[in-house]
Amino acid sequence: MPTVQHTVVDSPYDALTLVAVDGVLSRIHMTDQRHRPPEETFGERDPRPFTEAVRQLDAYFAGELTAFDLPLKLIGTPFQLRVWEQLRLIPYGETRTYGELAEALGNPGASRAVGLANGKNPVSIVVPCHRVIGTSGSLTGYGGGLDRKKRLLAFESGASPDALF
Repeated sequence: MPTVQHTVVDSPYDALTLVAVDGVLSRIHMTDQRHRPPEETFGERDPRPFTEAVRQLDAYFAGELTAFDLPLKLIGTPFQLRVWEQLRLIPYGETRTYGELAEALGNPGASRAVGLANGKNPVSIVVPCHRVIGTSGSLTGYGGGLDRKKRLLAFESGASPDALF
């Protein structure tokens, strides 16, 4: 039986709940996030497994870190895992469309499937699903809400949220 632990940290985008499985970061949940599982699945509250994740998140929100280097224990289908790996390749401050991700995966017709996998990303911010936009350049779904997505993209680009999209 795996050991599941969690902690809650503050961020500029509301509280983040970090969940570890066997001591490895597995999920990050935002307040009022779509697909947020019940809190009883978060395990015992214990900040010890999250020291490095919290340090890197703090550096990211301070504008000092542009790429996370954390071990992750991601649980998903093989296709989801491939999509999430592609998300990690999107550079800080840049965006990609669902179609571009599908093409990078070698399946240009899989935009919708990429979108579904993107929406199930369990480690938002660290695996930057907020960097994926619609073909027309418009903001599309984000489990943390479109306002958060807009604010994260503005933060990374150095622009005002009102100046984007």
